[in-house]
Amino acid sequence: MMFEEDLRRSPTCLIVPGLGNSGPAHWQTIWEQERADCTRVELGCWDAPVRNVWIGRIDQAVRAAAGPVVIVAHSLGCAAVAWWAGLLGQDVTSRVAGALLVAPPDADRYESNDVIARFAPVPLAPLPFPALVVASTDDPYCRIDRAQEMAAAWLADFVMLEDVGHINAASGLGRWGEGQALLDRLLEGDVRRRSAARPPILQAALPKHATMR
Repeated sequence: MMFEEDLRRSPTCLIVPGLGNSGPAHWQTIWEQERADCTRVELGCWDAPVRNVWIGRIDQAVRAAAGPVVIVAHSLGCAAVAWWAGLLGQDVTSRVAGALLVAPPDADRYESNDVIARFAPVPLAPLPFPALVVASTDDPYCRIDRAQEMAAAWLADFVMLEDVGHINAASGLGRWGEGQALLDRLLEGDVRRRSAARPPILQAALPKHATMR
């Protein structure tokens, strides 16, 4: 159980990578190196993920945090976070100040023998904490309309990027200042959990390397 003074602490950013982990040129790794508030969740079995193992590791990391957390997930890590929130996270979601969910894949489109399909079906239950879903118009792992459907189901606000692929190291984003601006909004409590009555808000449509204002 968290005490009131724990909840007043500045949130820790729990970085949840996707398949294969995030390498040295990935924005998640750069954030972890440059920001004192970021720490990586060691999910293990990076190249052959086991859904329940990843769910359990996320649960352990959230419970072990000294104060509130903001989850920063990429790709298959987003699916793992959605599964965790629905299966194990009910009694600790008060610890989660928000989630930045970047480039969630559409696990439902993959054949059963594909590792991504191990996370199907895509959980579509509302997330019990504020969230931002960020997706690119040309992500090979998820159509932009499908990403927006996920955001709507999760009661998350939606950010569309133009032509940056899977929003990974190959996208050439470097420190990805636009993403850090979105993260800071979550850390500052500027993102509220949506009600089911209204559609997801398109927060921004950012071209590659644009600067948020």
